[in-house]
Amino acid sequence: MARFMDLRAFILRARVLKLYSQALRIIRRAPEHARDELRQTTRAEFEKYRHCDDKQKIRFLISEGKQRLKGLDELLDMTGNG
Repeated sequence: MARFMDLRAFILRARVLKLYSQALRIIRRAPEHARDELRQTTRAEFEKYRHCDDKQKIRFLISEGKQRLKGLDELLDMTGNG
């Protein structure tokens, strides 16, 4: 039987998928020797909380993920990988 989400859960899921997509896009800019490790680490972090149903925790994790991505993006800009 299909499990239906309420609107808030649907929106949170969309935000998580968008964050994951952004992470993969930024990782493509990383030096070639670091990409695989970054992809694996990113995937592991998302998988770790895959079954989390606590909406407040999910919002916190999205916020933390955005901060970490911003830091990686700035680091790549400073090293000339843009």
